[in-house]
Amino acid sequence: MAIGERIHFFRLLRGMTQKYLGMALGFPEKSADVRLAQYETGSRTPKADLTAALAQVLDVSPHALSVPDIDSYVGLMHTLFTLEDNYGLKISEIDGEVCLKVDVRKNKDAARLHEMLCSWQQAAARLEAGEISKEDYDKWRYHYPELDKTQNYVKVPPQDLF
Repeated sequence: MAIGERIHFFRLLRGMTQKYLGMALGFPEKSADVRLAQYETGSRTPKADLTAALAQVLDVSPHALSVPDIDSYVGLMHTLFTLEDNYGLKISEIDGEVCLKVDVRKNKDAARLHEMLCSWQQAAARLEAGEISKEDYDKWRYHYPELDKTQNYVKVPPQDLF
């Protein structure tokens, strides 16, 4: 899914018009909706500073806007193949269901991905158990990794950098 589609998704989720979002970003009232339409349709691509501003106004992590382009099933499959190559993602079958799992023995990146997926699974389990609302779950997802309480995988800068 391209960044424009994600902007559109979150704008609608927040109940904003293109004009409102554009003006919140500082675009002139006359052209605010046109500029947003250009980003949403992909005729323009926001630079990093605008992506950060969009994320702030939409109340999501910039990472939630910048996702791989998986607009087709073939594109999605190749993304999964890349995850297999780089992160040890494996496809298997459990009780007749196709499942994806991470082979943590592949490398350090695979182990980190496994930890991240475990964090996601824990959040999803809390939703399923009624411990958190769908709104809280979505907030966790759309602010990932900032709101992830486990944070097991976060790299700590070397102490000699301070």
